[in-house]
Amino acid sequence: MNFDFVFLGQSILKYQVPLDIFHSINHIYESNFHNLHPANKQLVGKIQNEHSLFYNGNDESKVKRHNILPRDVTNYFLEIFKHYLAFNKIRDYELHLNSIWVNEMKQHEYNPAHIHRGTLFTGLSSVMVLKLPSTYGREYSNDQIPQNGRLQILGAANGQFAKIDYQPPMNLRDFYVFPYDMRHCVYPFNGTLETRRTLAANCDVQFDPIKNRGAI
Repeated sequence: MNFDFVFLGQSILKYQVPLDIFHSINHIYESNFHNLHPANKQLVGKIQNEHSLFYNGNDESKVKRHNILPRDVTNYFLEIFKHYLAFNKIRDYELHLNSIWVNEMKQHEYNPAHIHRGTLFTGLSSVMVLKLPSTYGREYSNDQIPQNGRLQILGAANGQFAKIDYQPPMNLRDFYVFPYDMRHCVYPFNGTLETRRTLAANCDVQFDPIKNRGAI
């Protein structure tokens, strides 16, 4: 499996989504848009169009179980999450795919710094790039270091010379996977009516951190 990785005290793994999965998700989202469950009440994003494709957690007043994704798509997510755990030498775990939703950001919308959780506080989240605008608009200063529309992932490492944050160079079909407790945010953009579409998937991981300590 082809992938890249970045260490910020914890691992961020980057995959490229297969074309069939990429097109399937976009088609399902676009063709079902008007019937999708709004996800805003469960999320912190300042984004109007946040819609759920899959939820397999506990029924609550805000959201009930639902799924409009075919088996090959949900299996793809589980395959990737298992690969992440194998790369990080995590063993004797149980997986539970909890939720999958799409954020479609318009200009001036943003996602503040936050973490994720599912039914558990331990697990993996992700960002998949489904659609990008042709421009992120004017940078109001320091345009040699663009920030508009960028995803920023904040690590738990600290100290001099430590790499503590990462801004991936977002391209279509990129898929970034990282632990629930890694803070991340998305900055607003401007100057276009086009949208920035990303998918997030949460997967609970039940494991014993003592047994996995120092695993090789």
